[in-house]
Amino acid sequence: MPRFKDFLELHFVIFLWGFTAILGKLITIPAVELVALRTLITALALAAIVYRRGAPLWMGRKIALQLVLIGFVIAAHWILFFAAARVASVSITLVGLATCSLWTAFLEPLFNKGKIKPHEIFLALLVIMGLYIIFQHETSFDSVLGISMAIGAALLGSIFTILNANLVKKIPSTTITMYEMAGACLGTVLFFPVYTAYLAEGGSLNFALTSMDWVYLLVLALACTVYAYTASVRLMQRISAYTVNLTVNLEPVYGIVLAWFIFNEGEQMSRGFYVGAAVILLSVFIYPVLETLDKRRRKRLQQPLPDSVVSGKD
Repeated sequence: MPRFKDFLELHFVIFLWGFTAILGKLITIPAVELVALRTLITALALAAIVYRRGAPLWMGRKIALQLVLIGFVIAAHWILFFAAARVASVSITLVGLATCSLWTAFLEPLFNKGKIKPHEIFLALLVIMGLYIIFQHETSFDSVLGISMAIGAALLGSIFTILNANLVKKIPSTTITMYEMAGACLGTVLFFPVYTAYLAEGGSLNFALTSMDWVYLLVLALACTVYAYTASVRLMQRISAYTVNLTVNLEPVYGIVLAWFIFNEGEQMSRGFYVGAAVILLSVFIYPVLETLDKRRRKRLQQPLPDSVVSGKD
């Protein structure tokens, strides 16, 4: 059962994730190179932590391959996420990422062979309505491209969150994160030839980091990734993947507020954007109510009938 401090830590982790979009925009190198460096630093730091704790580094070929492949998904997720923040704005990117709950509502039952809950579908429809309002008002090419990339990142984020929720039951969270960050770094490096041939500016990689870039990168890798990512995987031992992903919808709240102070993005967003964002974030606040009502309904259905009812007596 999740404890209050688990939810408190989850919100702190999500605050750090809200800060990642800010850091991604402040760092001057392109998104692909940024993901490569972020995952490399994170993987090395986690390997040192695992070694220092005396935990086994080798999980077996099958498990290692699974974790590395999930790392490929994480790499694609982060590349889309940081690229969206560069193309559009931090606020638009974070709202697009909030569609994690929409994807999880449909994907988690498929992965875990469960049933889709009606209230989760209702929340997913709220997200769609919010996105529709945003698309009605944010019509520039950069905004549409940015939010589309962020929605793609949300889909990938939902997938690896669900997969991790199953793996964390049998593997330590730090080990999971180490392998996945190594896999994400490998996946990004394998993407380099395609990237330099078709997407990179000037057809070459750019790792020209300034001194402040290094500061931002270390904060991004160590605080927002090593700690935050490992903590999120650990928290999924007690909190469901859907609850984690739905709570992640608060990431835009933290990120938009930070962007407003750092980049003054409030002047760039239309009123329709904030209306749509409010509709999406509404799902966060009504979820606990709907989930509680659903649990009570299922509990009543599971209760045995009184003997008088079973026997037909008055």
